[in-house]
Amino acid sequence: MSESPFQTEPNPRDQAPQFVLPLVVRVEKASPPARTDALETAARAVLVMLSDERSVGDGEWAQIMRDWQDARIRKVVRRARGAEWRRAGELPGITLTGKSAEVRVFPPVPLDGWPKELAKLQVSGTDFDDPEPPADVEPGTVVLWMSPEVEMSAGKAMAQAGHGAQLAWWELSDEERAAWREAGFPLAVRIAETDRWRELTVSGLPLVRDAGFTEIAPGSCTVVAEHPALRAR
Repeated sequence: MSESPFQTEPNPRDQAPQFVLPLVVRVEKASPPARTDALETAARAVLVMLSDERSVGDGEWAQIMRDWQDARIRKVVRRARGAEWRRAGELPGITLTGKSAEVRVFPPVPLDGWPKELAKLQVSGTDFDDPEPPADVEPGTVVLWMSPEVEMSAGKAMAQAGHGAQLAWWELSDEERAAWREAGFPLAVRIAETDRWRELTVSGLPLVRDAGFTEIAPGSCTVVAEHPALRAR
């Protein structure tokens, strides 16, 4: 498995120019999204951005995507409602819609170079919950297992789910990526039971260790990505 870009030790990635992938979640006062659906929609948004024709080859976003992936893989989730959401939608990006969540992902931007329409949006206020427990996961489903030991706001957890999805994407073959994309990137995000989590963290599956820029301690294990194709290896 390739080295995780979320490690906290000194790394050549730190010497490269640093970028961030912005994600904006729509949070209307009367109808906030369900937490799990927001996490799943954010993870799919990252995958759609990674696989979009504009992000690869000679696409218009390809160079900035490469620059971002050469450095630390930072993602920041902000919230918007009403006119804020409409203004964000006018910027180049991709909107993903889940059962209750809407998430728009944008090409990476320099850490200090956010567009004004996004820079004014709040990071706080993403503490929404699930109105009912998530359904059981069907066998064979791609699952992003969240740590039962680390508390995170929904916004932070959305970014971590995106990290996990990205690590899984990197580990797949071109054929496996194409199959996942053609299926619409089906996946589930669930919190692992404690014993199961301990097994997952030593399983060899893609593991996110957070760099500790926000909310949680550096080196915290936050997500394990369990893709059936990776389990079979």
